[in-house]
Amino acid sequence: MNRLQLMKVHALLAAFIFPVAAMFLITGALYTWGIKGSYTEEVYTVALNQAIQPELHELTALVTDELAILDLEVPTGKAKIKHSGAHFTLEWSGSTTDIVLEPTEDALMAKLTVKHTSWYRNLVQLHKAKGGIVFKVYAAVFAVALALLLFSGFMMAWQTPKLKKLSIISFLMGVGSFIVIVMLS
Repeated sequence: MNRLQLMKVHALLAAFIFPVAAMFLITGALYTWGIKGSYTEEVYTVALNQAIQPELHELTALVTDELAILDLEVPTGKAKIKHSGAHFTLEWSGSTTDIVLEPTEDALMAKLTVKHTSWYRNLVQLHKAKGGIVFKVYAAVFAVALALLLFSGFMMAWQTPKLKKLSIISFLMGVGSFIVIVMLS
């Protein structure tokens, strides 16, 4: 691939992935400082025929039925059961909704908490892979495009005689910095 073709690929990839790259950059940078977005919560009481047990399939079916009654969507992420001593909760996160189902003092009642994400928290949830399959495919395409963008930028610098040595030094400094910072963290 000649330099002009490499520049075209580089420029087109950069333009295509800019919106999703900006989302990942902003949400990732702010998340490291504890800025995660917010939720609005609704709490419901679920009447049961028998006490709930920490069985993932049964609890997700119960939550799915309750969400249908409430005319709410099922979260796009995966459900999991969290244990804390003898207590357990079902947690089910998605890009727009998080669900928590937990037993109450009354064995025939459960507490269902539905947390709706703010617009920014929705982006954070997508960053955390809590979206549906369409966004996961989009994120994978982004990752490949970003790798190609970085590779094409490095190759353009490598092919430029005045930048060849500097690009090698910069690359080695980047690897060294990464290793040192990871070891110090």
